[in-house]
Amino acid sequence: MGGPGDPPEGTPEGGPGGAEDEYRSVVFDESFVRAARLQEYSAEERMADHAPAVRRRPPHRRLVRQAMILVLLMAVAFGTAVYMGVRHPYDSAAAPRPVEPLRMTVVPLAPRGRVPGGTDAETLYAHSPAARFDIGAEGVPLPAARGTAHFSDSDVMTALTTAKDYIVRSSLYPEVLTGHETAPARALVDSGQLAQFDRSFDRPAADGRHAPTGWVVRLDPARDRLADDRIRVQGDLRFMEEDPVTLEVSADHTFVYALRPTGGASGHVSLFTVRRVLTFRFTRDDLRTRQVQLTTAYVEAGPLSCAGDSTSHLHPLLAGQAPRPGTPAGTDPYETDSPASLCGTLAKGSEPQV
Repeated sequence: MGGPGDPPEGTPEGGPGGAEDEYRSVVFDESFVRAARLQEYSAEERMADHAPAVRRRPPHRRLVRQAMILVLLMAVAFGTAVYMGVRHPYDSAAAPRPVEPLRMTVVPLAPRGRVPGGTDAETLYAHSPAARFDIGAEGVPLPAARGTAHFSDSDVMTALTTAKDYIVRSSLYPEVLTGHETAPARALVDSGQLAQFDRSFDRPAADGRHAPTGWVVRLDPARDRLADDRIRVQGDLRFMEEDPVTLEVSADHTFVYALRPTGGASGHVSLFTVRRVLTFRFTRDDLRTRQVQLTTAYVEAGPLSCAGDSTSHLHPLLAGQAPRPGTPAGTDPYETDSPASLCGTLAKGSEPQV
């Protein structure tokens, strides 16, 4: 007779009764089951024949180490980006020079006799050395831009185009030539030179620092006007690296203007020639803002009278006029800060042969 907990017909075959010892090695106890990690597989994993029966999870320590490495790499990348953003790849330990004032020299060229003239500008141009010159900005060509040790090709091109822009605005813009406007040229001047630029036009002085005619080609609209706005130009631009943080551009151009007296529609036309030798300096800030530091300006202009004042405006001698007798203002050798007063003679071959 069976016990109270046994089935009526006795313990079935395979139960924990008679065969208990035979299957004890494959029976999992309760502690093993609770310690087991269960994982439910996705439908794709269940359908795949080669899916592994058990997936191993990476140890906790390995995940922490990988996370720390990832955070470290992100920090290094962020620091590098910030560093490259505030430091130009071509920067050098050398500091840029302070902005220097423009030093200028204006030399009037006096004719030997009366100024030749004609009824139209084209005839005068055709019979002068300006016959082979280009017209307007085409006479200010750009050289091939090649990078230097510390400046790229694009840096050099920016310096050249900005220098050309200043030359065009200060020598070819009619509103600047006639003395009415200064803004087109002023807009390109480095902020460190604006005080000198403004004082030159507000309070002109023949001190080699504050003559408007050192900054721009400037005529007196009460006396002179353009007879032809197709101004003849010839010259070139050159560049060099002055130091690791400074580019220098030098310009040498000759401009020939056809002029008539103001108020005289039938007045004869004469030619007025101005040679400008300019030196520009560019720091990286100037390249970024597309502005110039104009460091030297050497100007030769004629026909002018040596006795005239070429500080505020250039006063060309027009057709039929002759230079007034007189010499430039005296030069005091004891005043070392004042520039010498200069005057030259206009070569006969530079005038139209009419």
